[in-house]
Amino acid sequence: MYKQLVSRLFTTHKSDNEIYHDLMQFKVREILLVATIYDAFILEQEGKLTELIFGEYHQLNLSTAPRVTAVAFGEEALDMLGEHKFDMIILTMRIDEMTPFELGDRIREKDNSIPVLLLLNDDNDLALISGKENRLKCFDRVFIWNGDAKVLLAMIKYIEDKINVVNDTRIGLVRVILLVEDSIHYFSRYLPILHTEIMRQTQRLIADENLVEMKKLLRMRTRPKVLMAENWEEAVEIFDKYRDYLLCVISDVKFTREGVLDEKAGVNLIRHFQSELEFLPVLLQSSDPDNSRKAAELGAAFLDKNTDDLSRDLTDFINFNLGFGDFIFRNDSGKQIATARSTSEFRKLLKTIPDESLVFHSNRNHFSSWLMARGEIQIAKFIQPMTVSDFETYGDLRKHLVEVCNIAHRQKTRGRIVLYDDTVQIEEEGVVRLTDGSIGGKARGMVFLNMLVENKDLFSLNSSINVAIPQTAIIGTEEYDRFIETNGFRDRFADISDQEEIKKLAVAGGLSDQLREKLRLMLESADYPLAVRSSSLFEDSISQPFSGIYETYFLPNNHPDIEVRIQRLEEAIKLVYASVYSSPARSYLEAINYKIGEEKMAVLIQRVVGNRHKNRFYPHISGVAQSYNYYPVSYLKPEDGIAVIAMGLGMYVVDGEKAWRFCPNHPGIDFIAQEDFVKESQTHFYAINMDENGAGILEGGNDNLLSQDIDIAEKDGTSEFCVSVWDAQDSSIRVGNMYKGPRIVNFASILKYDYIPLAKTVEATIEIVKSSMGMPVQIEFAVDLNEGIGGKPTFYILQIKPLVCDLRDYDLDLNAVNREELLLFSNKAMGNGTIDDIRDIIYVDTSRFDNSRTVEMAAELEKINRKMRESGRKYILIGPGRWGSRDRWLGIPVRWPDISNARIIVEAELEDFHFDASLGSHFFHNVTSQGVGYFSIPFRKGGNMIDWDWLTSQPVEERTENFIHIRMESPLLAKMDGRRSTAVIYKSS
Repeated sequence: MYKQLVSRLFTTHKSDNEIYHDLMQFKVREILLVATIYDAFILEQEGKLTELIFGEYHQLNLSTAPRVTAVAFGEEALDMLGEHKFDMIILTMRIDEMTPFELGDRIREKDNSIPVLLLLNDDNDLALISGKENRLKCFDRVFIWNGDAKVLLAMIKYIEDKINVVNDTRIGLVRVILLVEDSIHYFSRYLPILHTEIMRQTQRLIADENLVEMKKLLRMRTRPKVLMAENWEEAVEIFDKYRDYLLCVISDVKFTREGVLDEKAGVNLIRHFQSELEFLPVLLQSSDPDNSRKAAELGAAFLDKNTDDLSRDLTDFINFNLGFGDFIFRNDSGKQIATARSTSEFRKLLKTIPDESLVFHSNRNHFSSWLMARGEIQIAKFIQPMTVSDFETYGDLRKHLVEVCNIAHRQKTRGRIVLYDDTVQIEEEGVVRLTDGSIGGKARGMVFLNMLVENKDLFSLNSSINVAIPQTAIIGTEEYDRFIETNGFRDRFADISDQEEIKKLAVAGGLSDQLREKLRLMLESADYPLAVRSSSLFEDSISQPFSGIYETYFLPNNHPDIEVRIQRLEEAIKLVYASVYSSPARSYLEAINYKIGEEKMAVLIQRVVGNRHKNRFYPHISGVAQSYNYYPVSYLKPEDGIAVIAMGLGMYVVDGEKAWRFCPNHPGIDFIAQEDFVKESQTHFYAINMDENGAGILEGGNDNLLSQDIDIAEKDGTSEFCVSVWDAQDSSIRVGNMYKGPRIVNFASILKYDYIPLAKTVEATIEIVKSSMGMPVQIEFAVDLNEGIGGKPTFYILQIKPLVCDLRDYDLDLNAVNREELLLFSNKAMGNGTIDDIRDIIYVDTSRFDNSRTVEMAAELEKINRKMRESGRKYILIGPGRWGSRDRWLGIPVRWPDISNARIIVEAELEDFHFDASLGSHFFHNVTSQGVGYFSIPFRKGGNMIDWDWLTSQPVEERTENFIHIRMESPLLAKMDGRRSTAVIYKSS
């Protein structure tokens, strides 16, 4: 089911982006010009005809200009038609050996599909065609050159529009401008002005709105078409065929009707059109100034053909009536009161302009015309039929217009990054961009999530819960490059090993004025807690994903002085940049064979999910879910996935502390025995400290975070649906927190009794993301149980990342295994294939193991790993407890760089030290992404075993306070079956 939805989404997304391929399918690329040598010389202007055309195309940023092939003789032209393909033919009046009429007829006989145009040199040539209307039927249109290269552009666009209009109106809802004019002289002037101005204004709109390249192409190809009519019948035919797409009409007053010259044809034509389209913008043009009164009676603009400013007046009409210029808000008397230069400014001003201006423009259909010119065709069509009288109050009219514009904006930007400026309301957007450059792996995931979440069909399966992403702002990598280079940090940071010194230098550095201005603008409306997170090039990438190497900073963002809030946000950004040069980051990049200079950092600024309770801010639930479960229990399969959740901020889960595990497909199955619930339950949670301590981030460190006992959450009223109570008298679990007894954070009300459909939502989300990415995935999420949109709780997806699973067929035949030959056996193993080149084992001296000293052990192991890395030796690491856990009591709290040369990692239970295997943490994700074998060995369960006696009997290469290093004479052999989650390591012979 989810695959079908994702497939449909992909098809829709693809068609939205690639519709431009279906528009303007006919393009004039090859032109045959037939002219005498003299005319060719005049037209070429010493060989510059092609350059003139190219110059017009280049000036208007159009695509490749057509090529012009010139010949002097009619027979030569006919021969060329047999040898080459031409899209358009231009004939001049004087052609050697035959008239243009004769040549036109012969071209039609040879190929009637090629457009043929007649180009007169100047007005004097009109006498040569006077009275020869029948002979002109072989031509699609006659134009006058008059030395203006724009005429050539108009001729090309005239043919392209005429051929493409049927397809482009149907597929792209492209608008149509109708020009009714029978004078060759005037339409040879009008068409160049119209086409040039349309192109120029469309380019201006593209520049103003910062469109991506594909949208630029789409906008250019959806520009209005200009169609021409010379008489009443042609005009009515075009009107009837394209009335739903008509943008405006420009009409002469006098032209033929039923073959007879009609002095009032234009006036009557406009009346006819207005009877069906009342608010159609109209320009009436005439050489008789008295016709201006008739234009006024029709509510039409008027253009005097005799004016010296014909071009300017026509341009003014286009900009004022067709919406190509700024939108000028006016009052009843026509006085300007505000200006919108973009659709964003238009949406913003629509909320505040006076009622009289709202009514003034609504009655004249100005809003829809302006929006149509900007490609907002669907919204314009929705607004256009409505009148002021359709609404009870002007307030209702305003509310309707604003909402329609907002809906259209959300549809247009759905799933996309919006460039942030003073017209953007950040609370209305999913993802905004603050600066240019790459957005990094983590941000790419957020942008992709935004696209998925905004497609309502995907997440409509759970109607009782909202699915969303937190508001997110992205700082592209160009700011990082600028910060490092302009502050001279690249060489300085590389030479400094003390991380605190690097942080101090970074905080003293300066961000760009452009970014600082946008941060201020953002914080003027964003007064909620923020998470400032890294998004480097390599983080969460499909080929080399890693997590938790760089810093994240939580900001209360509630200081009464905005200058303080801005300063702390800037500090956090700089410290994220500085974390690229931290020891863990350097070690990790070295481990994956990347140079630090290759890494670049983007930054995410995200709204923190949650609510404030006195001095604490936190969500009800945070968690991690994976589409693949490396350690399934009971009858669960690896493909069923797994989720790990806890109360409070998600760092509790990703740092590997005690949290609740469940399978989204089978949420009723408990992963631990009931008698262990109390011992294994979450006892504290993390929240943002909302108290103002006066310190900056550098000085305050982690003072922004609080660790609170679970009973505090009960006092806050946030634990009701998250906890149960252990009844020691009858050894049972009571759901809810209304009973006395030890609290167990097991989310039973939610997972077993469906207070909210969390399990189904997690299942749907990981399946949708997995299907979309084509590989196993992990998501991070948070849940706000308070009523959100529609009175429903909200499931927020915070991050997605790929899981690297090598599940190629590798069959480990357990029946052929002699257990006496094994160092260890695990049926809770991660990895696939064979490893046969490791001779070193480093293991914890279990006789000295004390879980109160695990922090010291981590520091000790980091030194051992460094030696192994420097000597180029991989090793097997074995130790009790959960590797990489933030909770020192659960295991040794190493970071991935501390053990980066381990090729196989083993978590072993001891008789008096039990734990759950690692899952969901940043540490675990980094291990899986490196293809490291990861085995869990429960104590005497399911045949799992380690031969400690053999291990401790081997000669010791090196002994430290807590670790023993042994080196075998010959390599050990490890075999891993990823599909069955089983693994063995044979003893070295």
